[in-house]
Amino acid sequence: MHVRFDSSLRVWYPANVLEGLAVHPQVRWILRCQFLVTLAAAATGGLVAGLDAAVSAMLGGGIAMASAFAYAWRALWPSGNTAADARAAFNAQVAGEAYKFAVSLLLFALVFKVYVQLAALPLFLAYAATIVVYWMALLRQQ
Repeated sequence: MHVRFDSSLRVWYPANVLEGLAVHPQVRWILRCQFLVTLAAAATGGLVAGLDAAVSAMLGGGIAMASAFAYAWRALWPSGNTAADARAAFNAQVAGEAYKFAVSLLLFALVFKVYVQLAALPLFLAYAATIVVYWMALLRQQ
């Protein structure tokens, strides 16, 4: 197994994680940071409130990551001359937001329906903390 060092995050990670996917480096950075925040939230939830809190935190972070991936997949999907056409680029962003919203709703509904021992507070705290990574990406220069 190859490992790489991300100097911007100062963490080691397996090289095959997100490297093989043809996604924009900014999207990879967001997903990688969201994964780390999810792990931290799960560890904290597990230490404070037990296994169900840890699993709930993982699910909350996972929902945020899945919705971010859905957004990136749809918004950055190449469609003709999108880069030159501002209207098409705007429409792609709006469609990406719609995908993100739909994925979030579906996954929250699935989690609430299937996971009986759900701890709602860790779920929503992990989701919110993972979404903050999205906003941090706007502050990132590279």
